Amino acid sequence: MRMEYVEAVLEVVALVPAGAAVAYGDVAELLGSGGARQVGAVMSHHGSAVPWWRVLKASGDAPPGHEHEALTRYILERTPLLGRYEDYLRTGEGRWRVDLMAARWAPSDGEFDRIDAVAERLERALHKLSVPDDEMTE
Repeated sequence: MRMEYVEAVLEVVALVPAGAAVAYGDVAELLGSGGARQVGAVMSHHGSAVPWWRVLKASGDAPPGHEHEALTRYILERTPLLGRYEDYLRTGEGRWRVDLMAARWAPSDGEFDRIDAVAERLERALHKLSVPDDEMTE
């Protein structure tokens, strides 16, 4: 995975505010590059420095293996949830998920400007990497 893509994903994820969430595919769509699996791979390997719990599966399920920590953060941030999360916190049993319809992040105009700048920088970097040096000098 190219570091330019990793950095772009992390930059977008860092913009997602407390109480909101996005699906992996949403991040890819905002960047205009990659897909849900690529964003998931970035988050899995490099996402610890950004609010990783705010990026999840389209189903609203938390990142696998991090459900308890994510749920604690969702409750603190008042992220809309579905299911019996109280049972899960108490016993580790039960099913819950983020209500992605209610929690999905809607970037402001200023945030869209920042996302567009990140996407343009990524596109330039990826284009530069895909064009042979002799074609760039013509």
